[in-house]
Amino acid sequence: MPTPRLESLIDRLTAEGVEFVIIGGAAAMIQGAPVLTLDLDIVHRRTAENVARLLRVLTAVSARLRADRRNIVPTDAMLLGRGHVLLDTAEGPLDVLCEIGEGQDYEWLLPRVDTIERGATIVRVVDLPTLIALKTAAGRPKDRVMLPVLLATLDERNREPR
Repeated sequence: MPTPRLESLIDRLTAEGVEFVIIGGAAAMIQGAPVLTLDLDIVHRRTAENVARLLRVLTAVSARLRADRRNIVPTDAMLLGRGHVLLDTAEGPLDVLCEIGEGQDYEWLLPRVDTIERGATIVRVVDLPTLIALKTAAGRPKDRVMLPVLLATLDERNREPR
């Protein structure tokens, strides 16, 4: 499972009713892959209502753009766009992706998620086959290193009795 700080961030997002899918290393961890990540990557639904809910959470956790030392807060225009909004928060790093790649937004992800029960709430997490495909397509060294672990986790899961 993610670190307690990232779990707290997930709890805040779900409590506020933000519609999102967890991707990246946190998705791998939640699904049992033996990996470590210190950030939370999400893809959110880009509607005005959902972005307003997301902004309430971001304000509560003092979110600021990570690569900019001018203390810039995220805006609805940023979160309604198509890019990646990389943030530092009081709960830890949060990467809010409007799209993973061209056309790979929240709606694209919905048929490719597993729903995970977390106490009284349910979160959407990208499924392992899709995560593997996304990591393969990204081709970054850190993604290539994670691929054997993700493939082994998927193989192990497929061998478990249903």
